[in-house]
Amino acid sequence: MSIKVGDKIPNVDLSYMSESGPETISTGDIFNGKKVVLVAVPGAFTPTCSMSHLPSFVEHAAEIKAKDVDTIACVSINDAFVMSSWGKDQSVGDDIMMLADSAGKFTEAIGQAVDLGRLGLGVRSQRYAMIVEDGVVTSFDLDEPVEVAEQTKADKILAKL
Repeated sequence: MSIKVGDKIPNVDLSYMSESGPETISTGDIFNGKKVVLVAVPGAFTPTCSMSHLPSFVEHAAEIKAKDVDTIACVSINDAFVMSSWGKDQSVGDDIMMLADSAGKFTEAIGQAVDLGRLGLGVRSQRYAMIVEDGVVTSFDLDEPVEVAEQTKADKILAKL
């Protein structure tokens, strides 16, 4: 079942790269008591994700955070090493938390897994963006097909904040 507005984010562990290496973080630690913009991409270093989707959030990060957003996070079914390298490549700095859903457990739990074998990617995440306030989804947008980033780019999310 696909996550929708009004749903609580399930408690699942994700990972990120800290100064000392990969670290595990629960979704509760990410979302509870905070206002978070979460953007999901099918894959780090893929064309649409790298040329337009994530760059839109890098470009608008200050404006988004000015809307009382505590965290902007990007999640993908990749490992923490790949997400960290992609974040450096995209110059996200401290503006965007790069989260790895390496086993796809979060993606599965919110009903956003998609088989992208036709693109040579295997099971990945749908392209979506959501606004979460204190662990509850207040806005959810999905781009279909996954190769397109229209409804989930930063300017569209900024208008909803």
